[in-house]
Amino acid sequence: MKIKFIIISLLYLIVISCKTIEKETDSTHKIKIEWTKNLKEDFSFKEKWNYPEFVYKNKFGQLSCDGDCPIEIDRMKDEFGKIYQDSLQAFYKIIDTTHIFHSLKSENRMYEYSGTDFIEFKKQKNGIIKGESINNVSTHSRLILELQNGTCTSYVTFNSIRDLGINHFPLKSGTIKIDKTLFENGIIKAIFDFKFENTLESDKELFWKGKMYNKINTE
Repeated sequence: MKIKFIIISLLYLIVISCKTIEKETDSTHKIKIEWTKNLKEDFSFKEKWNYPEFVYKNKFGQLSCDGDCPIEIDRMKDEFGKIYQDSLQAFYKIIDTTHIFHSLKSENRMYEYSGTDFIEFKKQKNGIIKGESINNVSTHSRLILELQNGTCTSYVTFNSIRDLGINHFPLKSGTIKIDKTLFENGIIKAIFDFKFENTLESDKELFWKGKMYNKINTE
């Protein structure tokens, strides 16, 4: 009798689990990609660039780093922040001063968001192309999208610095246009307009729209 009860309980748990998985799958809203041969819009933002976060030009005209930087560079600077001449070569082996070109121009209504100009794309082993915007110290909402088989799904991950924890805002509706010729050559050139379900405050609309342009990297 006890064994029978255990078996029935296990079957019940399996059924509940399957229903939960089905519900989660159904809640993943996919939109059809609108392919275009030549996306004629202003993408001049991709010519602008920044240094990596925390890298800046100091009052001595040197590229330096301040903030979240390796501690070993501290001994390479004097009390005024000037990098010693004989330490410059070693300093720039530690600090990346690469020009990072903008890949995202957008506007949104999100929580704890101060802006970002960058998004990266990676083609995963399962064939899905995943894009993620790059956060900074004052931006805590990240746009994530996945492209596969002519469809796109998206969500926003909000990792609050307050006591709100980590929240995910699933895609509710939207559109995305992608230049097909560039896509076939490993570049995402797209215009998007997404609306998201607000799981924190249902009466407040969340959206993210804009343009993106970047190459697709491979895992």
